[in-house]
Amino acid sequence: MTLRNAAATRQRILEHARHQFAQHGYAAITVKGVADAAGVSPNLITRYFGGKDGLFLAATQVEIPVSDSFDGDRSRLGSRLAASIVQRWFEAPGKDPLLVLQRASGERPEAAEALATFLDSNSLEPLHRYLRDSGLDDAEARSRAAAIDAFVLGVSTRRRLLRSELGDPADLQAWLSTTIQRLADG
Repeated sequence: MTLRNAAATRQRILEHARHQFAQHGYAAITVKGVADAAGVSPNLITRYFGGKDGLFLAATQVEIPVSDSFDGDRSRLGSRLAASIVQRWFEAPGKDPLLVLQRASGERPEAAEALATFLDSNSLEPLHRYLRDSGLDDAEARSRAAAIDAFVLGVSTRRRLLRSELGDPADLQAWLSTTIQRLADG
């Protein structure tokens, strides 16, 4: 197998793993099930990832560009954040690494820690800095950032993790935008 094919195979395995972990959590997923879905031998998962734990860790590598949401005036923050959130939720349903971490966080302490670390460094702290830099005092900026972070995580948990319907993307985006903006404005 060439390096290029190996990279493509590894990526295909990760895509199927993300989908299965996002849909069913960690405990219900087997190496054989992911291998079957990806059309590969389970031995390849062991070779590329070292087994189920390594596959899970690779599937939960989270790189979501959020900095674009913090460019611009605070009066449009809700709109920018809502657009980014809705796009991620609807663009690749069942493959979002954050959904994988959310679903597995009740089963695996390292998943809960990874989710908390991601949210702290990629959501809460940048949002806190943005709000502080937009003119709020540090304590108020931290309080509003925490409220927005908790609201978005709560909606994500309720609508995605607990398998409620997300609803119409435009309606969801409008509601998120309005609510996030209210929290940002205090």
